[in-house]
Amino acid sequence: MDSALPDPTADTLSDEIVSGMYEWRVQHPDATLTEIEQALDERWYRLRARMLRDLALEREAANWQANAADPPRCPNCGRTLIRRGRQPRLLKTHGNHTLTLSRNYGYCPTCKKGLFPPR
Repeated sequence: MDSALPDPTADTLSDEIVSGMYEWRVQHPDATLTEIEQALDERWYRLRARMLRDLALEREAANWQANAADPPRCPNCGRTLIRRGRQPRLLKTHGNHTLTLSRNYGYCPTCKKGLFPPR
């Protein structure tokens, strides 16, 4: 994994999981196990979405290199893709969090298909 990626254990979102749960527990002393689990899951899902975004962007950077010697190709026909710039893509994660990725978009003139991200 790229050392430039943020360490999720040093992230304030990770701190929020631990300290936030203790604080939540003080505010909800009579919470059931199910309620505690739901509060914890919500915090984990936020961290999970952040990690997914970071890891997906790392992979995208490796796949769509500016290196003209090895440009991305269409997985169907093998033709070199035409770059169409960066565009946002909205995804839903497990836990129902919206994840927005701004990724490079490629177009295959032979297949007449856009690839997002190109693979």
